[in-house]
Amino acid sequence: MSNGFAQSIDAFLTHLKTRHYSPRTLDLYARDLARLAELAAGRAPGELVSHDIRRFLATLNGRGVAARSLARTLSAWRNFYLFLARNNQAAANPCVGLRPPKGEKRLPNALSPDEMAQLLSADEATPLALRDRAMFELMYSSGLRLAELVGLNLDSVDLDSGEVRVRGKGSKDRIVPVGRQALAALRAWLPERHALSKDPQALFVGARGARISPSMVNQRLKRLALQHGVNRRVHPHALRHSFASHVLQSSGDLRAVQEMLGHASLSTTQVYTHLDFQHLAKVYDQAHPRAKKK
Repeated sequence: MSNGFAQSIDAFLTHLKTRHYSPRTLDLYARDLARLAELAAGRAPGELVSHDIRRFLATLNGRGVAARSLARTLSAWRNFYLFLARNNQAAANPCVGLRPPKGEKRLPNALSPDEMAQLLSADEATPLALRDRAMFELMYSSGLRLAELVGLNLDSVDLDSGEVRVRGKGSKDRIVPVGRQALAALRAWLPERHALSKDPQALFVGARGARISPSMVNQRLKRLALQHGVNRRVHPHALRHSFASHVLQSSGDLRAVQEMLGHASLSTTQVYTHLDFQHLAKVYDQAHPRAKKK
């Protein structure tokens, strides 16, 4: 690494520290910029042009760097050059207009209806078990994100109307229906919650009475899956994916699913049509006379 490159990187990382970036983010920036310096092969940052950056991305892609990592790397390089341009160390940003290679789009990890029934089967009546069932019934019933679940307050749920008010991404509120099973689980949890809670607002609390943390929700869901013999990797977002795919399979109403998930764009919701197609394809293979294997 040339002295000029090293000094520029150090100045940029110092700038990020003053803006209170996390140690993890700083480490990632340092790693991505070290890659840039290595690929520059002794040239100063200000000497690189758009063609060089495009070639560097192709080199990293050829080394097997994943598309998501390439996107992060390009973002780090772009921000680095923004900093250099503001400090008159680069005439232009060679990363402007460049996009990383597209990676394979993964389908959401949804459980089957039978797996969801197995996961949510009630077999314990301890306060924490009742809380867990209420949390996971509600996530599956209403398609909640993990952050939305832990942010719920007592007044977020209207048991009489069967609705939950959710504060989603971008601080946007939406109202989502709550199913019968989730309402029953919430009614079973609330008396235990009143006895346990030290937080006057939080709907879901931990063993010590404070609002439950996202990591604890994740931990309890893994425990529940293990307890009930669900032999798949189950994470909180899988319940949201399961909600979306099951409602879409039953109703075919993509717009309604979009509204309930709180997606700003219909294109974000359309990924679930692939899951729906997989379901239909399976039905077709089993039912169509010309599709059945002899």
